[in-house]
Amino acid sequence: MKIVFMGTPEFAAASLEALIRAGHEITAVVTQPDKPKGRGRQMQFPPVKECAVRHGIRVLQPVKIKTPEAVEELRQIEADLFVVAAFGQILSSEILHMPRFGCVNIHASLLPKYRGAAPIQWAILNGETQTGVTIMQMDEGLDTGDMLTKVAVPIEDHDTGDSLHDKLMEAGAKLIVDTLPLIEEGKVTPEKQSDAESCYASRLSKELGRIDWSKSAGELARLVRGLNSWPGSYTTFRGKNLKIWEAEADEAASAGRDETAPGTVVEVTKEVIRVQTGEGLLVVKSVQPEGKKRMQVKDYLLGYQIKTGERLL
Repeated sequence: MKIVFMGTPEFAAASLEALIRAGHEITAVVTQPDKPKGRGRQMQFPPVKECAVRHGIRVLQPVKIKTPEAVEELRQIEADLFVVAAFGQILSSEILHMPRFGCVNIHASLLPKYRGAAPIQWAILNGETQTGVTIMQMDEGLDTGDMLTKVAVPIEDHDTGDSLHDKLMEAGAKLIVDTLPLIEEGKVTPEKQSDAESCYASRLSKELGRIDWSKSAGELARLVRGLNSWPGSYTTFRGKNLKIWEAEADEAASAGRDETAPGTVVEVTKEVIRVQTGEGLLVVKSVQPEGKKRMQVKDYLLGYQIKTGERLL
């Protein structure tokens, strides 16, 4: 099967690599334009472009995929199917119907739940015990197309946004390789999505990471895990931002603390800082002071004398 692959980040690059290794003919790769990164602001290739260049595959990088010029360039490329994974641009109806088998998307959730930009992180934030990957026939809606195949992935108590991303990246790469022969042979049965079972996984923002200590310890522990490593969770301590990178909930520790204000430090040991929340204690294990590197609490306490009764805001 001849394929045009559309994607940009590492999540997509893993699927592209898997398709190449499986022997599929990738006639072209479409990805976002190069962007400056790092302190030197040097232009860097998106991960999908890096993969394509290694394998000598033609790369297209339109600023807008919907322009007549970009559409015509796609039309000139021989392809049976467009495979899309975290591309970052919306495809027009004209593009969606261009190849013989249409366009399929590798979506990092068990649709119809968690349509949208950040399904991986929101699954953790909302306390889900499993998520997965869905291969979806794309239509003009936002992740609303027919479901073709799925694979479930459990969410462990220690999973972060990063670790779950990597699990789903691997699962998606395997699933798309397994699914393409079914599409080509007409052995897959499309399944309609139920809009009633869907929720929108909105794009992440830095403000989302601000800790509201009136929430429960369980909610805050999931916030810390889900937003690790971007945008990260943070609070204010002694007038400066303090990022919290690792924490766990002790929800059984509220007895006798009903009068303690949320955000109050109730215990400091050599290894952790225990903070009162709206329900239970948040046991903080790893932090990053403003302008400093990430560190374990035991190292943080060497330079910061924290006393019980102080508050995080």
